[in-house]
Amino acid sequence: MMNLTLKIWRQANANAKGKMETYQMQEVSPDMSFLEMMDVLNEELIDKGIDPVAFDHDCREGICGMCSMFINGEAHGPDRLVTTCQLHMRKFKDGDTITIEPFRAKAFPVIKDLTVDRSSFDRIQQAGGFVSVNTSGNTQDANAIPIEKHDADKAFDAAACIGCGACVATCKNASAMLFVSAKVSQYALLPQGKVEATDRVLNMVNQMDEEGFGNCTNTGACEVECPKGISLENIARMNREYLYASLKG
Repeated sequence: MMNLTLKIWRQANANAKGKMETYQMQEVSPDMSFLEMMDVLNEELIDKGIDPVAFDHDCREGICGMCSMFINGEAHGPDRLVTTCQLHMRKFKDGDTITIEPFRAKAFPVIKDLTVDRSSFDRIQQAGGFVSVNTSGNTQDANAIPIEKHDADKAFDAAACIGCGACVATCKNASAMLFVSAKVSQYALLPQGKVEATDRVLNMVNQMDEEGFGNCTNTGACEVECPKGISLENIARMNREYLYASLKG
């Protein structure tokens, strides 16, 4: 069992001035997930009549991407290829001080405490993250369209992106290039995505810029912190797609 000191960002709402608050946790099991530890903290705060810490969570299976926390200066904490809900307290030691903050970016405004508004990602996907489908009654079965295994594998790798925003939180420029490039690549590599290929990359990149995300300077921190290991190759592919679409346009 561990005794821990938690320094957590508390902010009542988007317009309030936030600050770090310190809480002591006693007898934390190393087998707890990080979110289970936060649940225990909130139960203790509620018992004391203190407003619980607001944080995002949903599936708790590493799929939804909701559990966006910046833990000791790292998106999703000190482990690799895991989301916050998959992070376990065994990664920390008795007596540790753990600093917990929201993902910080202009395009991710704080809603309350550790909860941020990531609807900018939704708007980027709405700008181009779809494919045209023939619904005339003479449709072709997608399984009947031949796709080279290399392209299919790359598309599946890109589709693994869960849109958690760790890439943005980690980037010194708060760039969303890894996220957007994964969504562009997911379709660019498949024949079903060729119909909107030109409009897709132009619209999604333009929307990314409108949302206020920063520029990519190829530092590579985004790939390191990504819980799904999305490759920087996708950014290179998106740049090629964007250049081609701009010249074709």
